[in-house]
Amino acid sequence: MLEQKEGYDQSFAYYCDSWLASNGGSLKVSSLNRYENDIKNHIKPFFGEKLPSDITSEEVDSFSRMLLQQQGLSPKTVRNILALFHSVFVFIRKRTQWNLREPEIIYPKERRKAVRVLDEKEEERFMRFLVREMDICKFAVYMALRTGMRIGEICALRWLDISFDARTISICHTAQRIRNTEEGAGTKTKIMIGPPKSESSCRMIPLMPDMAALCMRFCTSETGAFVLTGTGQCMDPRKLQRRLKAYTEKCGIKEVHFHTLRHTFATRCIEAGFDMKTLSEILGHSNIGITMNLYVHPNMDSKRENMSRLKTIFQI
Repeated sequence: MLEQKEGYDQSFAYYCDSWLASNGGSLKVSSLNRYENDIKNHIKPFFGEKLPSDITSEEVDSFSRMLLQQQGLSPKTVRNILALFHSVFVFIRKRTQWNLREPEIIYPKERRKAVRVLDEKEEERFMRFLVREMDICKFAVYMALRTGMRIGEICALRWLDISFDARTISICHTAQRIRNTEEGAGTKTKIMIGPPKSESSCRMIPLMPDMAALCMRFCTSETGAFVLTGTGQCMDPRKLQRRLKAYTEKCGIKEVHFHTLRHTFATRCIEAGFDMKTLSEILGHSNIGITMNLYVHPNMDSKRENMSRLKTIFQI
């Protein structure tokens, strides 16, 4: 039986709150934080006062266009918000057992962006800069170029995650900044150490000899300490982003973000002949298809070479 208050006169905002309360315990803190923000900043202002039964497909389409055109959100972000909206609708149907007609949702298509990769000359120049008078921040950037690790994974890395005997790095945590909901908190956000992006992001990466030597150089006796600070407090990823920007500016290299280093590592692996399954696991992708779509783009010479393998059918 439904509670009396959950009648046909309950607003969509009410069910958004119910959905958060029902699912909050099973979600990662970072995911819950993102959903709360999307509901508060986007879904409630547009649909909050409406009854679920009154929401039409045309209104959902207007909502989507508003997010894209007026708020300037990316298609990927809008797709995520629409998926959350859909989840609340499914929740209402299951919870109330109403024969609720769900509005049609047209998800915006994502335009495929070209992946920025350092060319060989840029990478060589940058590597030479990093190894010259290397400090812990340069070491972190060098690690990203040589392992493909994400910035949050590097900031969350502890010395106990590095095995010098097995020559491996174990990735089992990530650092990310989330909204600070603590009562009386002096800051709007805080850094949280949690599990990686997905289950497949938990992985082991073999240490190359140069990386093993650098790890030995910076290693401390405190195995529980974070690699980049030597203490029990991790480095703020924003500090590392600022350092990377300063480093690339000094080298005259433009349009480089931390993920550019990961893309560059993956591209070099493909050029070296890595098989896709191995590379996918090193990068922590959930499937080979993600790796293929991101990094495998045959050039025209490769296409011509493969086309030449076809038998000539007619002599013209």
